[in-house]
Amino acid sequence: MATEREKATHEVLIDDERVRVTRWDFAPGAETGWHRHGMDYVITTLTPCAFHLEMPGGEAVHNNLEAGICYRRDEGVEHNVINGGDKPMSFVEVELK
Repeated sequence: MATEREKATHEVLIDDERVRVTRWDFAPGAETGWHRHGMDYVITTLTPCAFHLEMPGGEAVHNNLEAGICYRRDEGVEHNVINGGDKPMSFVEVELK
């Protein structure tokens, strides 16, 4: 039986007609849970982030990013984001409506 992970916490900072801005905070080992992005989005890391991404089909991707790094993805990305490190991590997600 698989062990359930702690859930990451999030706070929506802005949600208007143009963007949704959400801060995500992860304890070590915490996850978002499986989700599919319904909008294009930009991530900015607030802390060093040890991303462990579970992808469809069983693929896993690991990315270690320093604080202050930005990247963007297109609508339709499906994954489960996990803090694969031993320290808390945080990032801001800006979804483009």
